[in-house]
Amino acid sequence: MVAGAMATAFLAGCASDEVVRARVDVTIGQQLIDLKKARDAGALTADEYDRQRRRLIDSVR
Repeated sequence: MVAGAMATAFLAGCASDEVVRARVDVTIGQQLIDLKKARDAGALTADEYDRQRRRLIDSVR
């Protein structure tokens, strides 16, 4: 009975639709490396890779 009440109270606190994003500091260089790995693994087409690569490079100008 107590466990059920605790679970209900816990779940009631999870009703928010707010999205909490963790801050992640990743360098542009690491992002470029990750993009290349994704392309090499077949997760990105050459066009997708080029488009994302250009977006990253343009974001630092």
